[in-house]
Amino acid sequence: MPSWRDLRRFCERDGWNLYKDTDHYFYEKIENDIKRKTKVSKGSGEIGPGLWKKILKQQLQVTQEYFNSKK
Repeated sequence: MPSWRDLRRFCERDGWNLYKDTDHYFYEKIENDIKRKTKVSKGSGEIGPGLWKKILKQQLQVTQEYFNSKK
C-alpha cells in the first residue's frame, strides 16, 4: 500500500495544486472543466486498502498503474 508521502509526491508530479496547508494538505486539479480534490494526511504511515481504493477511484480518478508511474 502507498504511504501518505507517496500520495503527496504523486500530486506534485501530476500537476495538482496545493491550495490549503493546515493539519492536512489539500490539493486540486482542473482538467477539461472538471475539478478534482483530494486531502493528504501529514502522517507518515501507509494508507489502508479500503481507503486507498476510494482515493484512487473517487478523488484521483486514475488507475493504480498510472499512480505508480508518477510516484
